[in-house]
Order: sequence, then C-alpha cells, then structure tokens
Amino acid sequence: MEQVPTSPGERPEQASASPESAYTATATISEQGIVTEWSEDARRLLGYVPSEVLGLPAAQLLADGAGDTAWRIPSGQERWSGTVALRHRDGRRLELGLLAHRWTSTGGTAKWFVVSAVAGEPRTPRGVSLNEWAFTQSPCFMAIFDADLRLVRANAGMERTLSLTEAEMRGLRLPDIAPDPVSDETERKMRLVLETGEPQYEEAFVRPTGASTEHGWATSLAPLRDRDGRVHAVCLAAHDRTGIEGDRQLMLLPDDAGARIGTTMDSARTAQELADAAVPRFADFALVDLLEPPPRADEPPTGPVAGPVTVSRTAARSVLEGSPESRVAVGETVVYPPLSPPVECLAAGRGAVYGTSDSAVARWVAEDPGAAWIRENGTHSMMVVPLRFGGTTLGLAVFGRHQRREPFQPEDLWLAQELTARAAASIHKARRFNREHTSTMTLQRSLLPQSLPHHAALETASRYLPAGTDAGVGGDWFDVIPLSGARVALVVGDVVGHGIRAAATMGRLRTAVRTLADVDLPPDELLTHLDDLIIHLSADEADRDGAGETAGGIGTTCLYVVYDPVTRHCTVARAGHPPPVVVSPEGSVYLLDVPAGPPLGLGGLPFETIDVELPEGSILALYTDGLLQPRERDIDEALDGMFAALSRPASTLDTVCDRVLTALLTHPPDDDVALLVARTRALHADKVVVWDLPSDPSIVSSARRHTTDQLTAWGLDEAAFVSELVVSELVTNAIRYGQPPIQLRLIHQDRTLICEVSDSSNTAPHMRRARTFDEGGRGLLLVAQLARRWGTRHASIGKTIWAEQSLVGY
Repeated sequence: MEQVPTSPGERPEQASASPESAYTATATISEQGIVTEWSEDARRLLGYVPSEVLGLPAAQLLADGAGDTAWRIPSGQERWSGTVALRHRDGRRLELGLLAHRWTSTGGTAKWFVVSAVAGEPRTPRGVSLNEWAFTQSPCFMAIFDADLRLVRANAGMERTLSLTEAEMRGLRLPDIAPDPVSDETERKMRLVLETGEPQYEEAFVRPTGASTEHGWATSLAPLRDRDGRVHAVCLAAHDRTGIEGDRQLMLLPDDAGARIGTTMDSARTAQELADAAVPRFADFALVDLLEPPPRADEPPTGPVAGPVTVSRTAARSVLEGSPESRVAVGETVVYPPLSPPVECLAAGRGAVYGTSDSAVARWVAEDPGAAWIRENGTHSMMVVPLRFGGTTLGLAVFGRHQRREPFQPEDLWLAQELTARAAASIHKARRFNREHTSTMTLQRSLLPQSLPHHAALETASRYLPAGTDAGVGGDWFDVIPLSGARVALVVGDVVGHGIRAAATMGRLRTAVRTLADVDLPPDELLTHLDDLIIHLSADEADRDGAGETAGGIGTTCLYVVYDPVTRHCTVARAGHPPPVVVSPEGSVYLLDVPAGPPLGLGGLPFETIDVELPEGSILALYTDGLLQPRERDIDEALDGMFAALSRPASTLDTVCDRVLTALLTHPPDDDVALLVARTRALHADKVVVWDLPSDPSIVSSARRHTTDQLTAWGLDEAAFVSELVVSELVTNAIRYGQPPIQLRLIHQDRTLICEVSDSSNTAPHMRRARTFDEGGRGLLLVAQLARRWGTRHASIGKTIWAEQSLVGY
C-alpha cells in the first residue's frame, strides 16, 4: 500500500461533512495495494461509491503530485499512523489522519484495515470541566498531596472508601487520615517520588481504619510537574484489588483443582477432593452423592434420571465444624423425592442455581425432613450440579452458601460445572479401572496355581503380591510341574506390561510351558519354543490392532529349573530373568551362575543351560524382579536383605517366604511380586534299582522276574501282576525297535511306581490300533490302559519310555 505524507493542515471538510455527529470512515487494502472493502462512511468522506474504487490501486486516491513522494510501510510493521493527502471525488484535496492495522487471516492472507475519524459537534464539555469530572468521579481512589505531603485534593472514590469528605481530610498527611503501618510506608514512597521525580509502582496498600488485612488497594504514585519539569506534588491512585483478586482466583480455580481432583483411582477420594476444592473457595458447604447402584460398564450410556433417586452420600465439606448440612454420615443412603431440586437437575441433565425462596426449594423443605438443614443453617443460595461423563449420570453435587451474603451467580454455576466435570471424569476412570482391575485379578488368580502339588522330590511354598500402584496387575506367574522319572520343574516368569492383556498373555505362556514340559524338552529348548510363541503372538496382535509388542509380550522373562531327586542334579536356563538363589544345607547363600539369555520375543538368539548338583536339603528361591525393586534401596541392598532372610534357619518354607517379603517390602510393591521357594529331597538307593539288559528276546522273562523280586522287597506284591505286563511290553518294544544298550529302571516314589526302559535309538514309539488278525501292535495300547500315564523322554543319545502306576489301594 502506497501513501503520501504531507504537512499537517486544517481539516475543514471533516467539520463540514458532518456538523451534527462524528463518524469513522473505514476501508481495507490488500498487501498489493488494491482496495478490497469500502464502507458507507468512506463514501461519505471522499464521495466515491464502492463500485468506483473497489479493485483499484489505493494510490489513485492520493492527491495530485503526492505519488512522486510516495513511501511504503516498512516490512514487518503491523501498524502505521500519520497524515495523508487524499483527493475527494469532486477534486478537492483533503489532509486526513489515518490509522492502519495489518491483519493476517488464519490462512495466511494479509491485508490493511484503514480508519479515519471525522469529528462532529462536541457533545461533552471540553477542557477544564471534563478533566475535573474525570478526577472527582473516577471509581478509583485518587488524591493529590503537595510538597509537604499534605492532602490538597481527594476524589469521590477516596471519600467513599475512607468515609471522610475532602474538606475533612484537606491539609492532613496520609498517616493522619488512615492510621496504619501501610500508610506510613506509602508516605515514605511519596517522599521518594518528590525527591527523585520517578513514579513508584511497588506493591503498597492503603487501608481504612478497621478494614481486614485481606482487603486493600494497590497503590501507584506519580509526580506532578509544571511546564519546566519541576515536581510540585504527588498523585496517589489506588485500585481495590480485593474483588479483582477474588475473581482471578475463582477463574484459576478449575486449573488449580485439576491437580487436586482425581489424584487416586478411588471414587470416594475423588468425591471428597471435589468438595475440598469448592469449600471455602467459592461455597460454604458441598455435598457429593453418587448413584446407587453405580452404572454398569456393559450398560449403554444413561440419560437424565427421574425421581425418586437413591444415592450414597460420598463426601461432605463445610466451613462449619462437623458439616451439619449433611444429615447423614458419609457412606449412608439418601433418597431424593420427586420434584426436588436434585431430581430436577438430574432429570434435566444440567445444573441450576436456587434461592431458598424458590418454589422448588420450599416444596422440598416442606416434603422432605432430610432437607431441614436448609433452614436450620441459614442457607440462602444453593447450586445443584449433576456429575455426568460420556452421557452417563454418575451422581450429583450440592453447593450452598450461608456465611457469605452474596448469592451464587451464573459464573459460579460455570465454575461448579467445570469442577464436577473433572470429578465425573476421574470417578468414571476410577470405576472402570477398578472393574478392569477386579477382572484382571480374577483372571490372573484363576491362571495361577490354586495350590502347589505335593511332590516327593521337593517341598515348596509360594507367595504372590499384585502391584499396589495404579499401573494395574501385571503378568507375573509361577508353576510347579511334575515330570517323568520323579523329576519336577519349577518355573517363574514375568510378562511385560500390566492389565488384562498381560494376564491373558501370562495364561497362554503358562499353558505353553506345561505343554512343552509334558514332552520333556530340555530347559534351553523349552525357552526357544517359548521365544517363537511370543514372536507369533506379537505378530497376531500387531495385525489386529497395531499394539503387538506390548500385548504380545516381547520382553517377557522366564526362569526354568528341572530337579532330579535320583541324581540330585538341577538343570537351569533363563531368558532375561533374575537368577535363582541357592541356600546350602549349611546356610551359605549364593546366586546360581546361570547365563542370562535374552528376554523372550527377540528371536534368533540361543539360550544356555547349566547343570549343578545340589545336596539334599538345599533351598532354591525363584522370584520376579518386583521383589528387588523397592523405592528406598538399590539392587545390592535388596539382594543383601534377601540373603539375610534366607540364611536364617526356619522350620517351614512358608516362614522363609514371609521373612523374605517382610525384609524387602515395607509398602505395597510398585510391580507384581512372585516368589517360589523349594527345598530339595533325594530318592536314595533303596528306592531306585537299575538293570542293564542285553538286546535278546529271551531276556524279557528275566526282566519280569527282576521286577517281581524287587516289588516283593518293597512290599508291593499286589502291584506285581500289572508291573510285569508293563515291563514285558516296554522291554520287548526296546529289543524289537530300539538299539542297545538297553536299561530297565524302577523308581518307588511315595504312592507311585515308575517303570522306565531306555535304549540308544532316537525313534519315538507310536501307539496304534491293531487289526483283528494282527499278531502285534497292542503293546503300547496295553501300557496306556494299565498305567496312570506314560510317555517318551529323549536324551542327547537315545530315549526313555516310561510308565507311571498309582499304588493307591495296593
């Protein structure tokens, strides 16, 4: 936009254009200098109708010869003002004062909005009269003090504030007018203004006698100078900041309350936080009631509620001791009758302000004895606001005033609705969390062992503690799995994440571990299969909702231990899990040095196994990392505490578990904690016998005889017949289909007899159904009928076919 500055001159046309009234001419000019808008008052000033100027360069409106001295507004400048010579439609030259503002739309298009004020006949007095009115009638507290700091002028605001006339105060110093230490400080600053000539904007206050310390006026002091710049007096201007501060604090209340409401996943605590945020900030009392029964998670959103309405008094707060407005205790039931203000607001789905003279309140007090508190405590103004979230009504809040004289205003209702909306969102979240937490806990506990199996190889005890934080239940688990050959597997795992999906993933992994353990996979191979399973689960989850890594369990850790009571050997492998702790029978405590291995779900990385011999009576402690991550200590201190607890002699393993938890957990844990403790036992030579057999069909009869003799020695003659048949079939099968050497082993364990036949062939037997005239094919079918369970266990060389018989009843 191009404009021409000229020497300022008289503006006769403005006066003659509108002698009776003032007006403002406006126009809009694009960044390229094109007129895009032209107002009626612009036509009135310059005579051009819109069709004559729209789309033309604004420079064509400049007076003759002005274009030679045109200048541009500097780049980046957002506002310009000055005098410009323009040409009227009839050819006259007008020198006009213009003010131009640069506007930029949200789309980035810029334009200039140009205005020019045209004066008319003045409607108010000029000069001294108007200035005098401004001083005397200003709502601000204003006064003038001379060079001796004595009052010479005071306006109506000061007279009204101090309840003194100007005549009564004239000639007095400020401490004489309003005796107060604050007045002394203000006078000291006034003297500083006289001496330095600099205004003072410090936080100073003037208070009338008897006013509270909270009520005051923020003061500004300015020097009054003559034409030569000499300071002759001080002007004091004060603003009542009490109302302003109160309004500002109320406007900030929602933001402040946002940090105070919903600090926990507890609906009752959130309701109390709502009441605490309202009282005494803008209400004298607050009651919060939640609907009974609460809305169900699987129900569609509920609309407005009709009466009568049953609620539970969940929170109360009052400036009066004991909250007398609440006629029932927190936790008790309240029934609001139909047509009462609470029911009206619930039915309408919005809040309302009531005075005690309102017909609805009067009817409520007359019909409901529970509303007698309204008159008893002098309540004169009340608000009722429903607690709603996502279309669902959760309850209501009642706010009242009986100590403050001013009634609730519309802005107070807006404030109450802001607070209740925040509280409703937190209560809804807390209830949903509690439902999910309960469901997750139920699912998790159903997936964990309900009781540990009794096993001759190990004595076991366990503890499980869910996380005590809002993160929710995690996926920690443990298990004790009987294996063939009297062996037993101990497993502890930790699924990444929290919540119902982590618990569901934990259930899948626990099932997978039991399935893989049932086929007697070595620990390292078992972890490799689990690793593959996690990868597949993550891929499935990613395909479904894009949350594969967390939901599928990538990062899950696992520790797998197999103990053999016959050899007293312990085979261990771990996938990113903390190593087990071993306590020797003599009391020494140490971490078992097991290669860490990667967490499950990474794929392509190997797992390593170690094999150690443990003396009978050794204790193994398996745990998840939640046990070693308390807030107030580091990992080394936690390990020292666990070692000290494990080293102390204890009569039972339950005592050991309790000691460990007591030593390490001084508060609810931040993460789930699983602890599994086992004491090893041994099967001695009198319970295990082994025979090496030649690969000769004639040896089958000898194997049956060895079995019968041993069972007689163990006092198990009644089991001899079935055992002979099982041994005969297994030995025959090894001679016919296996490879030497062949070995027969009998294990007597509690009320169980285990028959095992090993050979060096890796070919696994398969049970098949023999046809009518087949001479073979019925051996394993017979074993399956006679034994409680049977299976095949592979070793690095060869295999073992085993059958387990129950001795109950023999």
